[in-house]
Amino acid sequence: MQIAKRVFLFILTNILVMATVSILLQVFGFHGYMTSYGIDYQQLMIFCLVWGMGGSFISLLMSRWMAKRMMGVHVIDPKRAGGYQADLVERVHRLAKNAGLSTMPEVGIYESPELNAFATGPTKNRSLVAVSTGLLDRMSTDELEGVLAHEISHVANGDMVTLTLLQGVVNAFVMFLARVIAFAIAQAMRDRDERGGGMSGMAQYAITFVLEIIFMILGSIVVAAFSRWREFRADAGGARLAGRDAMVGALRKLQATYEIQDPEHDQPAMAAMKISSRRGGFLSLFSSHPPLATRIARLEGARTIA
Repeated sequence: MQIAKRVFLFILTNILVMATVSILLQVFGFHGYMTSYGIDYQQLMIFCLVWGMGGSFISLLMSRWMAKRMMGVHVIDPKRAGGYQADLVERVHRLAKNAGLSTMPEVGIYESPELNAFATGPTKNRSLVAVSTGLLDRMSTDELEGVLAHEISHVANGDMVTLTLLQGVVNAFVMFLARVIAFAIAQAMRDRDERGGGMSGMAQYAITFVLEIIFMILGSIVVAAFSRWREFRADAGGARLAGRDAMVGALRKLQATYEIQDPEHDQPAMAAMKISSRRGGFLSLFSSHPPLATRIARLEGARTIA
């Protein structure tokens, strides 16, 4: 059932992206970037920017809705909440006010033995902070405060929008460079072919596809590096809001319970939103989070959190 839901959401998202981008291209007067003289670079840039940025921003606009359904988040109604749910909402809202947010985030809980939490949403005024049941069950009050402060820092810093902008720019450059280089290769082969046959359209498409994969891998390293930097910044923000001891304590608890995994909620699309991830070694280049040991050492080594 969960797999069917994820497939449906994936297909729905892509249909919405394709439909919206097609409409935007019509609005911008796009009429194709290939002419009898070669590439129309202005039209190609429009095409790449609309597809690269458009897809990223549509995903951002849908991020809160998608997160609720992919992770099975139960959003808490502040007016009806009681017990630990009311306490959770109070903590998030208090931290949000201290961080300077004027609109309080939605607060939710999702079923998972994994100790984790995430923040998402298209803007600071339409954000969601969600925590796992495993985190609520195993963390102390101070440790929970550190996690929530970290997530609120992400919201206050506008990290979701900034990461989307960067991903959109990377997507646009990947598409642009792949098509320009593939066209140049096709032209070079055509000029060398004395019979004038040159490279087929299918072969040029295949080269474009391969180049997009290569450039996207390289671009992913850049995006992941920025994501790791924003985690350090959110840790520092969490330390300012909840206290350094609470933030360090939360990271240590995550480190101590790292073996607890939840394959059912191990969503690649959600990895950058969560407070920790598991990639190491060479794959750390593509990791959205720095190693927990590094994050702890940086907080403990900081003389001031300002």
